[in-house]
Amino acid sequence: MAFDKDTIIASLKEASITDLSDLVKAIEDEFGVSAAAPVAAAGAAGGDAAGAKDSFDVEMTESGDAKVKAIKAVREITGLGLKDAKGLVDNVPSVIKEGVSEDEANDIKEKLEAVGAVVTLK
Repeated sequence: MAFDKDTIIASLKEASITDLSDLVKAIEDEFGVSAAAPVAAAGAAGGDAAGAKDSFDVEMTESGDAKVKAIKAVREITGLGLKDAKGLVDNVPSVIKEGVSEDEANDIKEKLEAVGAVVTLK
């Protein structure tokens, strides 16, 4: 039996959606495969990879009105001296801490937001 892909493609172009759906089901039954499985597996794997993040950077985007409190909070969080902490607060946006766990990042965010700063996690 000769296999002519051009003839098959031409036939598929003329077929209705219902006919094509029936054809897919027949091929799945005949060969014991599923047309949907590879697509679903790829989508699930991509979703898991995107959702899992190990480390976060805490960035202060606005220091707020209480800069002195923000400086104190930054010193407490980072262990920096007064001059360095003031530099971070005065020159926002600035990364306060890099590569921290999600829990630590959220704790830092809460401390900074408590003194009026605006913080994002990246």
